[in-house]
Amino acid sequence: MFFPVSKLLGFFALPSNAVMVLGLVGLVLMATRWARLGRGLVVASLVLLAVFGWSPLGNALLVPLEARFAPFRDDGRPIAGIVILGGATTPDVAAARDEVVLNEAAERMTAAAALALRHPEARVIHSGGDASFVFGGGNESDSALRLLRDLGLPAERLVPEDRSRNTVENAAFTKAIAQPKPGERWLLVTSAYHMPRSIGVFRQAGFAVEPYPVDWRTVGPSDALRPFATLGDGLRRTDTAMREWVGLVVYWLTGRSSDLFPGPRPGCDLGRADNCRP
Repeated sequence: MFFPVSKLLGFFALPSNAVMVLGLVGLVLMATRWARLGRGLVVASLVLLAVFGWSPLGNALLVPLEARFAPFRDDGRPIAGIVILGGATTPDVAAARDEVVLNEAAERMTAAAALALRHPEARVIHSGGDASFVFGGGNESDSALRLLRDLGLPAERLVPEDRSRNTVENAAFTKAIAQPKPGERWLLVTSAYHMPRSIGVFRQAGFAVEPYPVDWRTVGPSDALRPFATLGDGLRRTDTAMREWVGLVVYWLTGRSSDLFPGPRPGCDLGRADNCRP
């Protein structure tokens, strides 16, 4: 039940979708006795579209998410496993073209492959199934594991977790596969902006992971003042950031995350699962 509800709420949580719905409602009302209200909604939707698309709002929302966890510093200690969250491939196009197709989150795959090659002792689990709601999008793990093999990782090190449709299922299903032991060191690879929500969910599931953020979208705080040159770029960035902030609140309110805004907690992130939960 949580998955379809989250998809529905997620649609309206995206500013671009909400603004367009607002404008369309306004257009419909303009043909009724509430025409004045309709005109107001249309004007409001145009103003909001400009703010969300051209202003620095998207970057301002994304910067604190990306700054929450510092880049990983390899101290040479052994790593038991690497968990790669899905979201870097486009499975429907990959299936149609019989090729691995990466999107703008490609570093989740490329950085994880480089990490795994540096640590040949680590198991590698890719977590991601078919997250589509209406149209079948194909399974992410199929093309993800194909890419990892092409990049030089032995097939025997690679484990697919191909059932998950969201971050909550990522944590639960991956933990069941990994069966992490106390003191083992597991790294979690995902986009920097997605790391706070991911860490909160994994902590709540009792799976101690160290953050390995990749795929930064901003240069830092200075981007919070930099407007976008195109409406599409700004809307995409605002949607990405707002999805995370709404997800953080919803996951925390529904008990699926350990904190409202998870941050570094060394006792948990260094393999002490007993300290991961609130």
